[in-house]
Amino acid sequence: MTSALTAITGVGGGMILIGLMPLFVPAAAVVPVHGVTQLVSNATRAWFGREALDWRYVGQFLVGSLVGLAVFGVLIRYVELTLIPLFIGVYILLITWSSAFNRLIRRFESFFWVGFLQTGLGVFVGTPGPLNIAVLNKHYDNNHVVVTTGALMMTVVHSAKLLVYLSLGFAFTEYWQLLVMMVIMATVGSWLGTRLRQRISMLWLKKMLPWLLTMLALRLIGGIVYQQFLLHQGLAPQ
Repeated sequence: MTSALTAITGVGGGMILIGLMPLFVPAAAVVPVHGVTQLVSNATRAWFGREALDWRYVGQFLVGSLVGLAVFGVLIRYVELTLIPLFIGVYILLITWSSAFNRLIRRFESFFWVGFLQTGLGVFVGTPGPLNIAVLNKHYDNNHVVVTTGALMMTVVHSAKLLVYLSLGFAFTEYWQLLVMMVIMATVGSWLGTRLRQRISMLWLKKMLPWLLTMLALRLIGGIVYQQFLLHQGLAPQ
């Protein structure tokens, strides 16, 4: 469903998915498992809409993403991975409600800096938000070009993110059954959403997204705070 949502609207699905995932998988597995699913979701969305692809800015984005991979791939080694849901929750609240935060990140409007920033954020919080979509909307009037080209760019981001977690030794094979099912359903969602994009209006859902994302973010932050409280009181295993 989240893959179909993004295929229709261009935004929102990845953030909803990663907001729900800490309810089902260990904190340290959220970003890499989400990354595999989003890689397939975006790659298939780009493929199903390939007639609308525009490669003009992809090269700049790729170079920026590779630089971001090198920089943030080192920084993530000094982060406690069990705190990843906290980072995700805070990031969702900032990108949803803080105009100052959004103005700050939207200063990076060359596709090199967009690739750098989105890859860096993706390593830490899984889904780096719709920065590339916001910039693409300034270059194209055609929503199909924006959604499809944005999906290709996010394929680059999630590929880079998975390289980081492979280098950290994350055992993807331990989650192979979950990954297989999520990959299959992400592909189906991309196929369905691509076909529904011209047929239905999702304006009502776009209006609901900020509130849904806020509830998910508060749930993530509250869970981490409660867990840390239990640890501090000696009521939970470290």
